[in-house]
Amino acid sequence: MRRRQFIAALAGFSAGLMWPFGTHAQRPNVRRIGVLVVGNAEADAISFEEELRDEFRKFGFVEGQNLAFDLRSADQKLDRLPKLATELVAEKVDIIVALYTPCALAAKQATREIPIVVVSGDPVGTGLVPSLARPGGNLTGVSLIAAEMHGKCVELFRDMLPSLRRVAALGNAADPFSKPFLEKVRQAGKTTGLEIAPTMMVGGPQEVEAAFANIKKEEAGAVVVQGSLASKSVADLAVRYGLPAATVPRSFAEAGGLLSYGADSSTSFRQSARFVVKILQGGSPAGMPIEQPTKFELVVNLKTAKMLGLAVPETFLQRADAIIE
Repeated sequence: MRRRQFIAALAGFSAGLMWPFGTHAQRPNVRRIGVLVVGNAEADAISFEEELRDEFRKFGFVEGQNLAFDLRSADQKLDRLPKLATELVAEKVDIIVALYTPCALAAKQATREIPIVVVSGDPVGTGLVPSLARPGGNLTGVSLIAAEMHGKCVELFRDMLPSLRRVAALGNAADPFSKPFLEKVRQAGKTTGLEIAPTMMVGGPQEVEAAFANIKKEEAGAVVVQGSLASKSVADLAVRYGLPAATVPRSFAEAGGLLSYGADSSTSFRQSARFVVKILQGGSPAGMPIEQPTKFELVVNLKTAKMLGLAVPETFLQRADAIIE
C-alpha cells in the first residue's frame, strides 16, 4: 500500500470511527478506545486496526454505534509518544490500546487509572509489569516474546547461509526494548558460534543509513534489525548495502526485508482485542495475566534473496510459512 493510501486510511479510521465531542456527550453508551501506534510499519497499523474492529464486532461492539476509536500515530518519532498518550488521557478514553513497547511505556507513564492493553515485545524485561502471571496495576495484554524471536533470527541466518561468520545487530537507542533485544541476539551468537558484530545503536531513522555503511565496512554478512526499526526504508537500505536483514514483524519481509520470524500478528492483535472486550464488560486488568503467542510464522522474501544474489536452500524454504516471490 502506498503511503498516500495509508495516510488516507488512517484519516478515515480516526475521523470515521471517533465521535465528535458533542455527539459523544449525547451518546453516553458509546465506549471510546484510544489506540497508540509508532507508525513505522504501515501494514502492521492497518492490520491492527482491522483485527480490532473485526474482533470487537463479534462481541457486539460496533463502530459508529456503541464503540468509537481515537487513533494517535507518532509517525516513527518516538519522542512524540508521551504527548500523544497524554492527549488520549485528556480525552478521557475508556481504554488505551498500545501497539509495541514504546507506546506501552508512554501509556503507562501517562495514566495509572485508565486501563491499558498492550501488544509488547517483552513486558517484564522492559519494566511494564513485574510478571506475566500477575501484571497488577492498570495494564495487561499480549507479550510477543520478541527478544527470543530476534535471537531466533540469528539461528535462521546460520541455517540459511552456511558460510556466514558475522552478524550485525541494529538496535533502536530510543526504545528500551533494545536491552533485551541485544541480550538475546548476543546469546544466540554464542549458541550458534556466530560473531555478533558490529552492534549499531541509532537514535532515529536519520541515523540508519550511516549504521548500514558501518555494518558493511565491518564486513558483517547479515543484520538482525530491532522490531521498532522494521520499516520499508530500512529494508530498502539493507538491499542497497547488499545485506541480508531479518527481524520479527512480518511487515518487514513484506516490505522487502529478507526474512521475518515472530508471533503471528493477526492472532496477537485479536488476542489484545479480547482483553479490551473483557475490560469493557467490567473486568479489571490487574487480574488478567498477560498472554503469550500461540502461533509463530517464518516469512521469506525470495525476491529479495535473488536481488542479494543468495541461493536459499530448498530445505530452508520448506520450513517457511510464507514465501514472497
